Amino acid sequence: MLFSCVFGVFALHGGNMFVIFAALPAELTIILGAGISSMIIGYDLSTLKGVLFGMKKIFADAKWRKENYVDTILLVLTLLRTYRLKGPKAIENDIEDPGTSPFFNKYPDLMKDRRLIMMITDTVRLMVASSNALNPYAVEDLLDKSISEHYRYASQPNDALSSLAGALPALGIVACVLGIVNTMAFIDQPPAILGALIGSALIGTLLGVFLAYGVVEPLAKRLELRLKEEEQIYHVVKEIIVATLHGHPQPLVIESARVVINGHNQPTFDDVFNVI
Repeated sequence: MLFSCVFGVFALHGGNMFVIFAALPAELTIILGAGISSMIIGYDLSTLKGVLFGMKKIFADAKWRKENYVDTILLVLTLLRTYRLKGPKAIENDIEDPGTSPFFNKYPDLMKDRRLIMMITDTVRLMVASSNALNPYAVEDLLDKSISEHYRYASQPNDALSSLAGALPALGIVACVLGIVNTMAFIDQPPAILGALIGSALIGTLLGVFLAYGVVEPLAKRLELRLKEEEQIYHVVKEIIVATLHGHPQPLVIESARVVINGHNQPTFDDVFNVI
């Protein structure tokens, strides 16, 4: 739809697509080559790899489905209930070695996310190791910082894409100026030849703006939305733990976790409560 609205309408109104096709290889190489090179200069290898994985994330299915959120609620509730009823010794081995825990191994999809498992085990370990009752507000602040730092790191590829989108119009101007410089060598040629050369040079500006605002920036925005969606599962863990520390009844704990999930993946109250 994007290409049809721009280049299709241009061709329908008599635009000469041959000029664009002729200039495309050189102009595209200059603009994208310079843009990718600037990303390599400005970002470390892990971020560049993250951009590639981010492209896969954009076009792949969502990482978490409704059943994964239900599983997360059940896992954390089960751990906390066992801790409350049987004492810290009953879950000590589970939080120290989740890979051998029957609680954790029941949910293989969740086990694939090392950060999620660490967030659960590290926070429950604080509860086990604390001789006095933990301050719920202090734990909430700690979890907020953990989620914020994780999102900051996870969003670095998105920042790189946004920076590329911001640079592409200027790099398009660079390609255009180079085209004009090349045209000056043919200043004694007939107007038809000069017109074709100038048209080819202007393709650089066109491509820089088109790629920035039509392709790269929307991809960066889509990746940002996907990352925010994936972050919700960490908030589910936070809400369950904090609500439990506040001493809320289980229905309110479930509801506190459920309401932070977007409507598309949000389980109903019965989806969770009926399987506990």
